[in-house]
Order: sequence, then C-alpha cells, then structure tokens
Amino acid sequence: MPLRSKRWLIAPRAPRDFLAQFTDLNALVVQILYNRGVSDQAGAARFLGGGEEAVNPFALPGMDAAVSRIRRAVRHDEPMAVYGDFDADGVTATALLVQTLEALGGRVRPYIPDRVEEGYGLNGDALRELARKGVGLVVTVDCGIRAAEQVAGARELGLDVVVTDHHAATGELPDAAAVVGLGSGTDGAGGELAGVGVAYRLAQALLRSQRQSPVNDRGVALREEELLDLVALGTVADLVPLRGENRPLVRRGLESLNRMDRPGLRALCRQVGLRPGSITTRSVGFVLGPRLNAAGRLSQADVAYRLLTTDDPAEAQRVAVALDGLNRERRRLTKEAHDLARRQIESASGDGALLFATSPQFPLGVVGLVASRLLDEYYRPAVVVCTGDELCRGSCRSVEGFHITEALDECRDLLFRHGGHAKAAGFRVPHQNLKALEDRLRGMAVERIRDEDLRPVLRADAEASLLDMTWELLEALAALEPCGRGNEPPVFVSRGVQVREGRAVGRDGDHLKLTLSDGRGTWDGIAFRQGAWAAHLPPVIDIAYHLELNEWRGRRRLQLNVQDLRPRD
Repeated sequence: MPLRSKRWLIAPRAPRDFLAQFTDLNALVVQILYNRGVSDQAGAARFLGGGEEAVNPFALPGMDAAVSRIRRAVRHDEPMAVYGDFDADGVTATALLVQTLEALGGRVRPYIPDRVEEGYGLNGDALRELARKGVGLVVTVDCGIRAAEQVAGARELGLDVVVTDHHAATGELPDAAAVVGLGSGTDGAGGELAGVGVAYRLAQALLRSQRQSPVNDRGVALREEELLDLVALGTVADLVPLRGENRPLVRRGLESLNRMDRPGLRALCRQVGLRPGSITTRSVGFVLGPRLNAAGRLSQADVAYRLLTTDDPAEAQRVAVALDGLNRERRRLTKEAHDLARRQIESASGDGALLFATSPQFPLGVVGLVASRLLDEYYRPAVVVCTGDELCRGSCRSVEGFHITEALDECRDLLFRHGGHAKAAGFRVPHQNLKALEDRLRGMAVERIRDEDLRPVLRADAEASLLDMTWELLEALAALEPCGRGNEPPVFVSRGVQVREGRAVGRDGDHLKLTLSDGRGTWDGIAFRQGAWAAHLPPVIDIAYHLELNEWRGRRRLQLNVQDLRPRD
C-alpha cells in the first residue's frame, strides 16, 4: 500500500458561549455535538437520547395502497411471496416481512435470487416460477424500483406486485399495485432508510392497521419492537446514514440485538465470541454483517435467511458454523482477487483517474469488495469486472465528486442492467461492449475529477492530548452511539506523539501495532491496513484516531484506533 497521508480537516472550535451551556458534559463531547450540528441544550438532549422516532408509517407514499392490497391477500388466503436481495439488507428485510405476514395469518414464502445465476432484482424466470406455484402477490424488499419491465411482465402472468425499495428511481416507475417509499430525496426511495427500514415501515403499517380493524379474526401476537434487531442489522450492514429516523431505529435495534432473542443470532454471536450486551454498530459492521453477506456472495443467501428465522437451537448452531466458514472462504477469495487486480493495475501504463480491472477469474461475489479495497488503496474510482463469454458483471466504488451511478446512467446504451448509489454501483454489460464502457468511464473520470478529489480527506473532531484519552472520556463518548455513516465515530488528532514500538501484524503483515507515548504515559494503538509503515516509522508522528476499548482474554485496555498518521510537521 502506498505510504501517503490523507488531507486532515479539523473542525473549528466551538464558540465559548456554546461550550458554556454544557458545564455538566465532557468538553470534547460538547465539541463533537457542535460538529454534529447541535445548537442548544434541547438539541443535545435529543441527540444524546438517540433522537426522536415519531414517524407515521402511512406518511410514506404508496403505503395505503400497499396495506390494502396485502390485507386483501391475507383475508382471501392468497399465496404471497416476499422477493428480496442476497445482501444483508435484503435478507434481513425478507425475514422481517415474512415474519410479519405470517403473524397476520398470511400464506407467504421467501424468494431470494441467486447472485450468480440470477443477479440482483426481479427477473422473469423467477416470477414465472412463482406464478406457476400459485402465488398471486409478490412484495419486493430492497429491490424493484427500477424493474418497470419486470413488473409489467408479472402483470401479464397474473401477478400483482407491491414494490418496497430504498434505491433511487430513474425513468419510468413500475406500474405496480403500490410503490412504497418513493420520495423526492436524492438518497433513494425511502429517503435515507435502508431496504429493511422501508420494509419495517410497511410492517408497522400492517400491524397497526390489523389491530385497528373492527374485524380481526386473525390473532396478531407480533410486536413492532420484535423486528428492530433485523432493522439494526440490515441498516448498519448497508452503510446507510445513521441520522434522522435511522438513528433511533438502530439504537433500539441494538438493544434488541444485545438480548439475543433469535436463536440464530445467539448462535452466531457465540460462534464469533460476542457476548450479550457487547454488540455495537462496529460489531454489526465488521463481524455480523460480513458473515450474513458472505452467504449471498457465495451464492448461498438462504443460509443467512435460515439463521435469522430458525427457532431450533440445534439448527441455529449448524447454520452459524456454516456462515463462519463461508466468511473465511470469502476472505480468501477476496485476497486472491485483490492481488490479481492489483497486479493488473500496477502493470498498466498510466491508470489515470479511474481503475478498471477485468478477469474471468474474479469470483462474482467479491468484485464489490475488491473494488472497495482498490479505492482504499489508490483512492481512485475502481471498477472490477467478472468477465464472461457473453455477459460481464461488474461492481464500482467511487470518490466524492464522481457520482458513479449517474456515470453509468450515461452509459445505459452499452449496459444490460445497472443501479446503485453515488459511491457504489453494479452493472451487467454485454462482453462486446466492455471496452467501450471502460473507455467512456475513463473519459468521464479524466474530464470530471479534479486533482484534489483524488486525495482522501479525513475529518477530525478536535485536537487533543493523549492525556485526554481516559476511561472517563470513553464512557462519555458512549452517549454518542450509535455511530456509523452520517454520525461517524469521533476522530481526535494528537501531535508530536512518540513511537515506542511499531510492528507489522496480521497474517500478511497488513496491520500496524503501535505503542505510543506523550512522554508521561503509554497507549496501545492499532492501524488497520497500514502495515507498510512498519519499516518507515519516524520516532515522532502526528496521529488521527478513534478512542476505543480493546478486550482480549478478559483483559480490558484503552486503544487508539489510528485512522491515519504522518511524520511530525
């Protein structure tokens, strides 16, 4: 990995009159609240309390029509299918809605497409098979907003479709029985909700409607709160912003996760060493989410679905072991593909503003992970393509200032299908159009990406002394949870830090283990994916880092999770 530092932008200090309002709070926490846009004590109370969730699910466009159609299916015992996606967001959304419809007395089956054979989203063969099996209503989760052609085909088969999706719509909306969540925001159909968040709003509306109905011949024992563990899992794993309504949903969902009510999640946590009460957004993002995603990446998404829905502790244990094994295989395949992509890029003459790697040896399920690693390593938009004789499938990751899905929109004449967000997208392209796609994307990148866009920015909350990094501060920072995208974990900068020890660790020496000092005390440090610094560390450095707890074999220590370092200015 290249030895280079990011561009640090440190937030301006909060005004004295703002700081004076919060004499009962740690000064660094008050600074972070100021950085998060809090303006007064009432705003601080809302933020530290997890935010307010007074959301009426019926306010989402299309909700009334969706509830009406689904309730009709339940009343008439009409077979239904919940059509999801193979990632953690899609699988949690599928499990959530199936659980809800079953509680309402509906006849429902899940359908999660195979990543390799079917790809993302609705497909005609699956819809024909569902129609053949007698399904009359298909409810999509985490997909469908761009499937106008497929929804029209479903209608010809006699299938009604209710679409729930959080992705951005482009062009014609599906002519469905209902399209839930379509808003005016640029972040997608459900504002900033994940797919599982939109599914949860539908579940809320269905449960409330059923209880308010004067004729309720189907007992409903399910409570909305019982679904929040799935909402937290899918929301954090899908990297949607943890602000607005997502913040209270995830906060309450983490409380549910830590009770480990689902046998499958309890077994998976036991398998990976997570104890009740220890699950955080970081646990979901780096431990649980990748294991749920690993199933879909290796064409076995039904394994993750079974984990979330089984009531049998013995099956839960078997599935948890299987998921852990799939995740190990996913890591191996990702490393091999990343090494291959890196060699291809390094051997190219002039990579320019965009990286483009292609090979039939890239496993389809990890091309997105490889693109992410290339982006982290080179800080260029990265496109990784698994090539086939007729159809090629690719995944993209991008930088600020280059909206990758909009770029693909401009290439739609070359593509079979595409979709995504500003910084991440996927596509399918006929093999004969692959070179034209590469040339067009490279040309757009050269034209639109400025030099300053290609140096990553690290935004820090405050400069601080290492002496400020105490157990008391760690406890105070806990009130800022849940942290994640949109409410990033606080970043501190300390300057003139002495390096007592620095060594590469990890199977391939990818990470950097540090012992750091201010001359009066020492702190442990870890810098993930920065092992290349081990042979080049100067004796004094500036560091940007998170303060966190490192617990290992019953021993608890403060740890500085170093996000970036550079020689002392």
